[in-house]
Amino acid sequence: MIIKNRTIVADEWTVLRLSEQDSPETVAVPAGKVIVPLQVWLQQRDALQQRSEIGVWLATDERPEVLKEDVDKFSVIAVNFPKFSDGRGYSIAYNLRTRLGFSGELRAMGDVLRDQLFYMQRVGFDAFAPRPDRSIEDALKGLSDFSDVYQTSFDQKQPLFRRVQRKGNPAAGLIDE
Repeated sequence: MIIKNRTIVADEWTVLRLSEQDSPETVAVPAGKVIVPLQVWLQQRDALQQRSEIGVWLATDERPEVLKEDVDKFSVIAVNFPKFSDGRGYSIAYNLRTRLGFSGELRAMGDVLRDQLFYMQRVGFDAFAPRPDRSIEDALKGLSDFSDVYQTSFDQKQPLFRRVQRKGNPAAGLIDE
């Protein structure tokens, strides 16, 4: 199960992870909806781009710009968070959405905790695969922890002070008429 568009749904995708014996050039990618590591995509691009149901996942030390020419080929791109304290995935998501124009499913996976989901959606994630040892129902609640945001991001282009009309303080000489 994953959270997608603020709803708990069955995960239709398989995430391919390489073992120590596997190499990106030769690993067999199973049939069906598969999210492959970036290195597998780069090494097997010619064969994989023929498939209509292929996704790619990035580690936090990989650059999303390498997908610049291919971003429209994926219906899902995932970012793997190896530990909750690794914030590089937030920048990867933001860049995929704003600089590369990715409009498909953007999934956060790995060590994804409830406390992070609200902030992850702010930078463009719309799907979340929380840790299996945590309650997915509780994680879903993390998407609505706050009712409004102050600063701009992918999900809100205007800061709060530009979105709220305020009456001035007459004592300070600030009066809106």
